[in-house]
Amino acid sequence: MSAGPYVTIVLPCYNEERNVVAEVERICAAMDGSGYSYELVAIDDSSTDSTLARLRELEPRFPALHVVAFPHNGGSGTARRIGTQQARGEVVVWTDADLTYPNDRIPELVKLLDADPYVDQVVGARTSEQGTLKVVRVPAKWLIRKIAERLTNTAIPDLNSGLRAFRRDVARPYLRLLPPGFSCVTTLTLAFLSNQHPVAYLPIEYAKRSGASKFHPLRDAYRYLLQVFRMVMYFNPLKVLMPVALWLVAVGLLKGGYDMVVHPFYFPTNTVLLFLTGLIVGAIALLADLIVRSRSDG
Repeated sequence: MSAGPYVTIVLPCYNEERNVVAEVERICAAMDGSGYSYELVAIDDSSTDSTLARLRELEPRFPALHVVAFPHNGGSGTARRIGTQQARGEVVVWTDADLTYPNDRIPELVKLLDADPYVDQVVGARTSEQGTLKVVRVPAKWLIRKIAERLTNTAIPDLNSGLRAFRRDVARPYLRLLPPGFSCVTTLTLAFLSNQHPVAYLPIEYAKRSGASKFHPLRDAYRYLLQVFRMVMYFNPLKVLMPVALWLVAVGLLKGGYDMVVHPFYFPTNTVLLFLTGLIVGAIALLADLIVRSRSDG
């Protein structure tokens, strides 16, 4: 029996008929020259164009290519999750099929992962923003990234890059947490960082997208932000809740001291509510932390 591939590349495809042939050719050429054994799992997410037909035409040319066709559209997060669950390689690579990421550099990410057994994930950190509505996207992404850095106490050059290589066995416990949409890449980064799995970053160029973007700047930015708080709450709720609790208690005590001076032995209802709310939030934070520490996957 022949050994399985060392690298599994998961390539979600949705309405990429204009790009998918060039992308598969580029990935396979880079991997064939790298010396790594690999499989390329291309997942057609129920495309409404000829993406699946193009992929089927490529299968005879590329033995490492394995095409999976979804009967219903599940989102890029679902495609990445299922592709990773089915992966045979020890190292899994995520990327996109829209010609934005330098997929010819995938072997570099794998090599960096091989070179340092301490590192569990290597992320391609984009050095530029090529998306639409930059006036909205750039500040929103910066703010979300800074919040994530604050909550994880880690510098994060690129929170939601779609190009990354990671150890399959390390990622496996966190796959069930992946949301179906774009924020799955953010989720995986935060899951690793929150559980002390080291993440390294490789600066990459980011090309302008070919075709129409599926990213909605307001809706998806909100989902990114929500996912940041959700993941930190899942792994370290004290980071989110305890500062709020301490702030409420401190304000309540200060206001109580002021009330004692202005109205001796009289505490207005809002002062009492501030103090009690702080205590309640603090108690919830401690309870949530206890639940996290009692989980087998935490």
